[in-house]
Amino acid sequence: MVESRPLVAPDPSVELVASAPAGHDVVAPSSTTAPSPVLAAVQQRRSYSKVTMVAPTRAELLPLVAAAARVADHGALRPWRLLELRGAAREQLGAAFVAASACVGDEATKLAGKPLRAPLLIALVAARRVSFKVADWEQDATAAGVAHLLTLLLDDAGWGAMWRTGPLVRSDAVRTLHDLADTEELLGWLYVGGVPEDAKPGVRLSIDPEEFVTAL
Repeated sequence: MVESRPLVAPDPSVELVASAPAGHDVVAPSSTTAPSPVLAAVQQRRSYSKVTMVAPTRAELLPLVAAAARVADHGALRPWRLLELRGAAREQLGAAFVAASACVGDEATKLAGKPLRAPLLIALVAARRVSFKVADWEQDATAAGVAHLLTLLLDDAGWGAMWRTGPLVRSDAVRTLHDLADTEELLGWLYVGGVPEDAKPGVRLSIDPEEFVTAL
């Protein structure tokens, strides 16, 4: 028995292409279609160097990570992993910074406090897999893509985030703290927190896309 379906009036905002295969209507957007929400989200994304001490919970973070995993991934190797640093783990990172540097006194104190600028740090790890088809640089590109998508998703969800790196990212003390395997490299951390009420609008540097897009 075939279930009957209610008739639905055609949507005037879309146009059906007549040449579609039988049983498969192809919908083409009209000129009145609203701007893409993805385009709008990308255009509005910004980095927040200062955030409040409120952070997304693990339960709030996991769906964003699942979405970021849709990044282009040659061979579907999943050559990446993330580490949450909350609470005392941030202090341990600060201590690793000091141990990896030649800083002492006030300079060491300042360096140790850097990871405390956000309540949540997400370490971005490129976890290279053994592959005869996919080179290490391709796998690193996938891991970096996850980081970029995650910053966009966090921004779209209302959180402030900034991808931070620095000369100590791949120091021995920092590698040891993150328990990295020989095949792994740290790409930095996303510093995540709430968006301050007095946050200034992000600087938008306009570009001429013609300068960056050429034809071969």
